Amino acid sequence: MPIDIKAVAEELIEAYASGDLLAETLSSRAGFDLPAAYAVEAELRRRRITSGRTVVGRKVAFANPAVWAKLKLETVAWASMYDDTVQRAQEVDCTAVPFTYAPKLEPEIVFKLKATVEGDPTDPSAVLNAVEWLSLGYEIVDCPFAAWQFQPSDLVAAYGFHAGLVLGAPTPVTSANIAALAQQLAQFKLKLFKNDTFVEEGGSRNVLGSPALALGELAAAIRRSTWADPLKPGELVSTGSLTTPMLIAPGETWRAELEGLGVAPLVMKL
Repeated sequence: MPIDIKAVAEELIEAYASGDLLAETLSSRAGFDLPAAYAVEAELRRRRITSGRTVVGRKVAFANPAVWAKLKLETVAWASMYDDTVQRAQEVDCTAVPFTYAPKLEPEIVFKLKATVEGDPTDPSAVLNAVEWLSLGYEIVDCPFAAWQFQPSDLVAAYGFHAGLVLGAPTPVTSANIAALAQQLAQFKLKLFKNDTFVEEGGSRNVLGSPALALGELAAAIRRSTWADPLKPGELVSTGSLTTPMLIAPGETWRAELEGLGVAPLVMKL
């Protein structure tokens, strides 16, 4: 039987509202594939817009191509971000950070677009021509399936697991610094600390070798997907986790510091 997209969307809305885990993954149901998942994500987006919310960008998932073969993916996945899920670090209200299930934190490079991404998506400088600024961000992801067990179609359908995005201070991208940024984005490292204790080092190698290339891959994938809304000027794009996603809890303080990239560090107190 065909997937009832509206019924699945309603099921997800009710699960997040109640805080109850879904009894089974969506991918375990016959016929629930990535096209069905993107249709559910679009239905959830439609409902959020109807309720008065605004789409402000996209989050990228599966930006590490090392996992694509195992997950039977050919490119990155994506989902929408909204005006009520994105906030700047200095404006963070600890009570607004969602703890519905078992949320995780992902340090990511975030771009704000000033134009459509044109030219060669594998050329970082060409991609950065479309960028107004970049910043360090924390995406908060949460999973309505038990023990964080899921397939790509589960993630896409369930809001991309996007629960929030905390933005650090922006660094402008200009014609004068594009060449330098393109090089730095392919080489930088990130150190992540929890309550002043070093947790993990990550960096550009985890997001297609450069967050600029992750943005380029997203733009190319969306262009190939005729059903997808094109990336627009003004959108934010969070380009994928630079470290292993980290479980978080109230009372913790997280700090991310970059080496080799002139972007401000980011501190968040939960």
